[in-house]
Amino acid sequence: MNTVGDELPREQARCRELLRQYQSLGPVGKFGYLMIEAVMKRADVAVASGDVIAMIRSLEELRGCQ
Repeated sequence: MNTVGDELPREQARCRELLRQYQSLGPVGKFGYLMIEAVMKRADVAVASGDVIAMIRSLEELRGCQ
């Protein structure tokens, strides 16, 4: 079983790659890009604050990004 501390950085890295893919689509990928970017910002704030509950919520949000 992995911890939030293990999984959160992995999901952030996966979503960074998704951002690159959406960006490469040009205008068609703009909405997806903006949505994932917002999730990434919330995850960054959660990690910076050290709030474990916020990190768990962010992890679930990141997992939902496709």
